[in-house]
Amino acid sequence: MQHMNGILRPTKGTVRVLDMTIRPGLKQNMKEIRRRVGLVFQFPEQQLFEETVEKDLCFGPRNFGAGPEEAKLMAHQAMELMGLDPVLLGRSPFQLSGGQMRKVAIASVLAMDPDVLVLDEPTATLDPQSREDLMKLLHRLSTEKNKTVILVTHRLDELLELSDRIVVMHEGSVLFAGSKKEFFHQSLMLESKGIELPKSIRLFHNLERSFGVKLDPSGFSPEKAAETIASALGNISDR
Repeated sequence: MQHMNGILRPTKGTVRVLDMTIRPGLKQNMKEIRRRVGLVFQFPEQQLFEETVEKDLCFGPRNFGAGPEEAKLMAHQAMELMGLDPVLLGRSPFQLSGGQMRKVAIASVLAMDPDVLVLDEPTATLDPQSREDLMKLLHRLSTEKNKTVILVTHRLDELLELSDRIVVMHEGSVLFAGSKKEFFHQSLMLESKGIELPKSIRLFHNLERSFGVKLDPSGFSPEKAAETIASALGNISDR
């Protein structure tokens, strides 16, 4: 993951990110790639270090050449984007709740207006409501702000509803890459490799085995899953 914005360099091969290629042993200016690809660590306390939230959010823009007032404006815009109360700007980031700290860490990256946002286990340690709220915010960043959002997670249930594309890594290699529908049709193969399937997909396969039907779900949200199940049961009753 840290290869995506040049924190780690490849020792062999190449890493292509957007229109940039990172090569081993070659001195390259990483500033542009780090501006365009924002990385949010799993634990936000590793990313926040200033006395106040505002200083933390201004650090990135200032580092990339923004003046003091411009940096403050970018900080305020990032706070608004993450749905955070501006009153938090004057507080220490370490006085915030876990959910607030996670959002501030994301805002500190968004303040630099990256094209790509990469997040490592963004919902780890959050309660269910905070997880749902954060995932909705990330989805808005993708759909309304045209950001590419890459989530690294073990929680496949969270990904199915919101993601456009899924990549499954297994023992350092890509085991699967494709759409949600393709993921469903390849899911039994993935399960045989030790990948734990989301609850909705396990339910669909149980229905297929129990009723001898083939399902082709249009989505994996609770509403879409209910539609798929109702349609399948309706077809069975019509036999």
